[in-house]
Amino acid sequence: MQQAEAKEKKHRLCVTTAHSEGNTASKGHRETASPRAREAGVCLWCQDKMLNPQRSLSELPKTSTASQVERVVLEEEFNWLLKEEVHAVLKQLQDVLKEASRRFSMPTPGFENQLKQENFILGSSTSMDQVKGVLTLQGEVLTQADINLKVAKSSQVLHFQFREDKQWKLQQIQDARNHVNQALQLLSSRDESYHFKSGAEVNKLMDGVMLQLTRARNRLTTPASMTLPELAASGLMKMFSPPIPGDVMVNFYINLSKLCLTVYQLHVLPANTTKNFKPAGSSVLHSPGAMFELNNNRFEVSHVHKVECVVPWLSDTLVFFTISLQLCQQLKDKISVFSSFWNYRPF
Repeated sequence: MQQAEAKEKKHRLCVTTAHSEGNTASKGHRETASPRAREAGVCLWCQDKMLNPQRSLSELPKTSTASQVERVVLEEEFNWLLKEEVHAVLKQLQDVLKEASRRFSMPTPGFENQLKQENFILGSSTSMDQVKGVLTLQGEVLTQADINLKVAKSSQVLHFQFREDKQWKLQQIQDARNHVNQALQLLSSRDESYHFKSGAEVNKLMDGVMLQLTRARNRLTTPASMTLPELAASGLMKMFSPPIPGDVMVNFYINLSKLCLTVYQLHVLPANTTKNFKPAGSSVLHSPGAMFELNNNRFEVSHVHKVECVVPWLSDTLVFFTISLQLCQQLKDKISVFSSFWNYRPF
């Protein structure tokens, strides 16, 4: 009991002195706070109260000088957080996300209105050079693909490339870019002149931004699954010159910071085959032995070749997503410090 009274007395002295000497509320608290509590302007005594809700501030005599001072200090701290620090974090988020958005549309040096074209050489440590190729990427669009495929059962090399009038849009990149822009729109809706009225309002904004950023990241980290008939019927099969043989299928997709090309070699199953036919389901990457039916013919995947290349600006973009999500969560954590302590007031 004596130790508790001593701790309370010490806290009263600290806060009362800071208040009477005209210091800012944040200074009086942060000098005696832990790193996390210091960020939200809560001193060790207040932090102890947060960790022991059975001894919460609301249980103290509301007429006591110490309780009144503490409420004034916390009110000032929280108002400072809503007025100053929230907008500082929003500005940081906008700067980071604008840089991320810029990565999706890098201009050609000297031609600001033209997107930069980049060539990437495809490679793999496991394909044994069965597939070689060069891809040309311009923002979210594959403008050219030049592919060489060595047929597994012979030494024949097939060569095919995009027709001059064809380009392939990578939907994953476009979707990720759209989600980033939606996050920026949410942030720009609260300029520096806007006054947040509660922590709940800040949390709602952060939740909206984090949802868009999570969706953007997931589009780059989780390629869409497709069935083999869906892949065979896609417009990608009609983009090449000379046309891709009927026993070959290709697919492009993004996985993290890599642009991937998968080539499937097929063979037709005889109509009278006794082999157990079991159509494969949806997948990002199908395995040899996968079967499917198309136009009354049954096929089996005989060989799968996957090659890829790293796209550096996609790596940068994923880093920006991580930084932005961390900034959002840190701000929510600061709000929760006040919410858990000031339990008598709805945040």
